Amino acid sequence: MSILKIGRSGRNTILSATLVAGTLDILAAFLVYAVILEKTSPARILMSIASGIFGKAAYSGGTAMVITGLLLHFVIAFIFSVFYYLIYPGLTILRRRKLLSGIFYGIFIWLVMNIGVLPIVFEGMPLPDPGAALLGMAIVVAAVGIPIAYIVSAPRR
Repeated sequence: MSILKIGRSGRNTILSATLVAGTLDILAAFLVYAVILEKTSPARILMSIASGIFGKAAYSGGTAMVITGLLLHFVIAFIFSVFYYLIYPGLTILRRRKLLSGIFYGIFIWLVMNIGVLPIVFEGMPLPDPGAALLGMAIVVAAVGIPIAYIVSAPRR
């Protein structure tokens, strides 16, 4: 299936998956890293996302970079929602085991971002320690992988 051939129902499914996963993920990041662990602030989290494109200038860009980071965050959620939507029809396991598929998709997303994308965007970035990796992976599984799997697999109207 081509992304250009996705009908209205498919677009609505992808949009729903994007909005739910993107919202849950960023709220989980705020709650865990800013509120519970007190390592950073929500604004800094969003600026760090924007810094993937704008570098260190993102941290002095104020509200514009916070908004840019939020938009980029949702673009990433959109890409992963589209990808799952496109592979869903071709993989029987995704249809039979929604929860397991969501867990594995969350792990896949975490691996793509933390072993693929982030080290390329932030040259020289070390891999997270095992505890941080498990925490980050758990957040992505619960907030992104599982919701996308369930939303994409919901019956279409």
